[in-house]
Amino acid sequence: MTRTKNNRVDTAETTRMQLLAAAQAAFSEAGLKGARIDAIAQRAGVNKQLVYHYFGSKDALYSAVLEKVYTEIRESEAKLRLGTLPAEEAMRRLIEFSYDYLAENPDFVRLLADENAHGGRHLNASDTVIDLNTPVIELIAETLDRGVREGIFRVGLDPLHLYLSIAGMSFFYFANIHTISRIFDREFDTPEARDERRAHIVDFAMNAIRLRTIPADSR
Repeated sequence: MTRTKNNRVDTAETTRMQLLAAAQAAFSEAGLKGARIDAIAQRAGVNKQLVYHYFGSKDALYSAVLEKVYTEIRESEAKLRLGTLPAEEAMRRLIEFSYDYLAENPDFVRLLADENAHGGRHLNASDTVIDLNTPVIELIAETLDRGVREGIFRVGLDPLHLYLSIAGMSFFYFANIHTISRIFDREFDTPEARDERRAHIVDFAMNAIRLRTIPADSR
């Protein structure tokens, strides 16, 4: 009896995850308005009534996808174990990760852009999104404090604004990669261009937080 119950639970969770994966792909391709429940169910290989059974509505499914992608990026950040590294190396790793994650997960960029187009109303209703995202700011604050004590980071840096600056530089690039390629008549969506942009962002951000010593002859 217990085995049968466990099998049902496993099957239900598998179906739920299949629907989330299919919905993530559909919403990233067509947005909330353009994605269709029929198409999501077909992509997941299940009856569309199961969408309503597990999630209740299209908006609730969309909210679940947003929580899923935020959970995934935060879990990936946690695997970096930045708290175990010297402060400068930890910050460099975080900046590199922030860029690489967006490069490797275009769905994340598209979903966040679409949610912002809807005024962030799904995340506003989420009970978990704040708890999911608070730890990364706390980690940055701890890393900055260590860097100050080590004499390598400037005093007074705001960890939230620093995170927004790091994330923003990468997000803008990938969210607008086609338009900036056109308006500046330069191809940014190539491996070489992406590597060049990555190097610039890492160098720019690290120089922004480092403590600088003014040479005696320039005072």
